[in-house]
Amino acid sequence: MPQLPKAVSEAWDQHEGPIVLTTVDANGMPNSIYATCAAKFDESHLVVADNFFQKTRANIEAGSKGSILFITGENKAFQVKGSLERQEAGAIFDDMKCWNPEKLPGHAAAVLTVEEVYSGGEKLL
Repeated sequence: MPQLPKAVSEAWDQHEGPIVLTTVDANGMPNSIYATCAAKFDESHLVVADNFFQKTRANIEAGSKGSILFITGENKAFQVKGSLERQEAGAIFDDMKCWNPEKLPGHAAAVLTVEEVYSGGEKLL
């Protein structure tokens, strides 16, 4: 299974501000959202808490692939692309419930499995 390159994993640990999660609907129309509740589960999975998803939830359930865009404090941007799934139980969901703020519902964990990684136009994986 592909994993984040070490430099990208370290950059994720230092990312600042919200991430951007993009999905695509059945007609190919992209949908992007800002998300502040996101974490790395392991080197192959990035997770975004589904607190208030609507179009994003529908796109994931329809089989959309996705991308997560984030930026570091040094203004270096990275994009991670891969398959998405929504989990309402299990280890990743339980982990999300630990870091998602208690005041938010955390309906599910949107799990992106790493397939490709970019820094700007440079493909890293």
